[in-house]
Amino acid sequence: MKPVRGATRRFLPGSPFNNMHTSPPVERFDVQDQVTHDSYGLGRVKLVEDDTAVVVAFGSRQVRIMWPYTKLTKL
Repeated sequence: MKPVRGATRRFLPGSPFNNMHTSPPVERFDVQDQVTHDSYGLGRVKLVEDDTAVVVAFGSRQVRIMWPYTKLTKL
């Protein structure tokens, strides 16, 4: 008995599933913006370093978060 082979899929140029995924726009932060982080919680932006990093104060702890800010959300 021969093993069953899966059917090959046709390429449909007009299919909406062929669109390339675009990355979400990079969020810009300013000093004193209130933010939330998935791991650290609620905080406030203290310093913005040329759109490469931000320093955020989470209570008594300050954390430098590098770009891309995937876990950081502006409130």
